[in-house]
Amino acid sequence: MNPEELMELKREKDAVIFAHYYVDKEVQAIADYVGDSFFLAKKATTVKEKNIIMAGVYFMGETMKILNPDKHVYLPDMKADCPMAHMITVEEIQEMRQKYDDLAVVCYVNSTAEIKAHSDYCCTSANVKKVLGAVKEKNIFFVPDGNLGANIKHLFPEKNIICHSGHCPVHHAVTSEDVRRLREEYPNAPVFAHPECQPEVIESVDVQGSTSGIIEAVGKTDAKECIILTEEGILWELENRFPEKKFYVHEIVCDGMKQVYLKDIVSILKGQKEEIFVPEDVSVRAKRALDNMLNACEN
Repeated sequence: MNPEELMELKREKDAVIFAHYYVDKEVQAIADYVGDSFFLAKKATTVKEKNIIMAGVYFMGETMKILNPDKHVYLPDMKADCPMAHMITVEEIQEMRQKYDDLAVVCYVNSTAEIKAHSDYCCTSANVKKVLGAVKEKNIFFVPDGNLGANIKHLFPEKNIICHSGHCPVHHAVTSEDVRRLREEYPNAPVFAHPECQPEVIESVDVQGSTSGIIEAVGKTDAKECIILTEEGILWELENRFPEKKFYVHEIVCDGMKQVYLKDIVSILKGQKEEIFVPEDVSVRAKRALDNMLNACEN
């Protein structure tokens, strides 16, 4: 199917395609909107189309549905998942609430709808500073990404930020030794890393940032070579925006994101539905956490 036929099919089906930076480049190339989790969440509240295709992993489809309860949300592969989203349980949150009276639960967007429903705020790596800054409670249970929490908590010394032990397996696997080796191999290249990496890695790089933060920082550097420590799918955006620069990536591949194929998007448009449903009671409570995130970023 050529691009023109795809565009016509989208119009016919009143559909819009969202894609995360980590999916394959052929999917990013045909998407209407490509971005990080925060951009996609914000944009999801503004589209007019009745049918949303979320090219990403399962929690992203859930988030789209929660923000658009009256629309149909489809996922190219219902088995495309994020391991970190399942590393925290409702019981752990309930136990922490019993332990602290003055507690806010802040969940990373890489979490299930059920976890969002038991949280006070949601956040992404792009807006975590603003969200934590908006929390009034002294005690914060940050779930499930312990690395992101550990990499940001020093900015809030007045808070007692308790980090869960969850993590992104592929970002967590990067080591400071990998950084040392890459610097040795590419001595003129600054290192940009996602805060899902371990604190020892973040301490050894030049810039930490979300996917959108990395892209923005790359645009500001005069360096002609850059080392990128996040999922390799980001290269499509980086190489398109900055063709004059060279990029070197450590092998960080998200299996869930790589389960998203163009053929499955075409199948959805042709009528083979993989629709996301979130129970209404869960959706209503989870939306409060997402709305609190969006409101924190507007103020």
